[in-house]
Amino acid sequence: MSAEQPQAQPRTPATGMPSATALLSRPAGPPAPVPSAGTAAAHEAGREPTVSVVIACYTEARWDGLVAALRSAVDQERPPLEVIVAVDHAPALLARIEREFPQVRVVANTASPGASGTRNAGAAVARGDVVAFLDDDTRASRAWLTHLVRGLEEVPDAVGVGGRVGAGWPDGTAPRWFPPEFLWVVGATYEGMPRTRSQVRNVWSENMAVWRAEFARVGGFRDGFGKLGSSSRPEDTELCIRITGRTGRTWLYVPDAEIVHDLPAERATWSFFVRRCHAEGRGKAEIAALDEGTALGDERSHVLVAIPRGMLRDLGRLCAGDVWGPARAATAGIGLVAAGWGFLVGRLALLRHRG
Repeated sequence: MSAEQPQAQPRTPATGMPSATALLSRPAGPPAPVPSAGTAAAHEAGREPTVSVVIACYTEARWDGLVAALRSAVDQERPPLEVIVAVDHAPALLARIEREFPQVRVVANTASPGASGTRNAGAAVARGDVVAFLDDDTRASRAWLTHLVRGLEEVPDAVGVGGRVGAGWPDGTAPRWFPPEFLWVVGATYEGMPRTRSQVRNVWSENMAVWRAEFARVGGFRDGFGKLGSSSRPEDTELCIRITGRTGRTWLYVPDAEIVHDLPAERATWSFFVRRCHAEGRGKAEIAALDEGTALGDERSHVLVAIPRGMLRDLGRLCAGDVWGPARAATAGIGLVAAGWGFLVGRLALLRHRG
């Protein structure tokens, strides 16, 4: 299932990009104070919550993706209060956004480099009751915010909500050797996740909405912990577990709140698959070591149930004439080994550091 495409916007003759006036019509105002109470301010006031969309970015090489993310955020059937672009230690990129989109609120990450500090920088100036996050390589469906906010309104116990992430493969479809249980490798919804609205342990930061007061209350994403270079620490999982532990509130998965994660050609390669599995294993070792009462029960269930079931399914498809079925099963086995090896390496590195 793919996300709906945003409607076309007027373009500037010089750049071919949407004009600033067409992109955003509301100038940003000063940041509002964060409510001190844990209960959402919108519920207390008896009105519909407002939403600030924060888009994190770090390089001009992904400019076209950033513009697509901006267009999709603005072209919502439930318009956001504001769209904020947070820039990760890239002064030239920040200046370009300010120059070409003067009505977009642009902020710099002055904390540690990486996705966590960048998203925190955007959330720190947000005025909405809810902060919704996108990345600069994602595109939201037009009903994205409608479904996210509806989940928060209909499940008062929910501290945050996330939606489905479709994989935007370079050729339109996944490589035939790619097992669907491993779509998390490319940051997409994988086989084994719920198909209907469900309470979950965590959602993904590229498609997440959270009450701003609760996000600020726990300090946001853990600064310095997250994706940076070849490192892949699951900052979204850590945040979700930490907020749940401190507030007692739950996370909600709403598949209808859909986005597409556009993938470069390099992520459709077997070598990237193996490297990413290894990096994810190392990241989960660091999650397990954090003193937050963290458990990896969801990962164990996926490894012990969903992946073996998928491997058996793909082996059986050879009988139906699918010659790539065994290749997917073998790839899944290699992915398990790579992730397990990464977890072991991560644990040993932590033990050496503590020693």
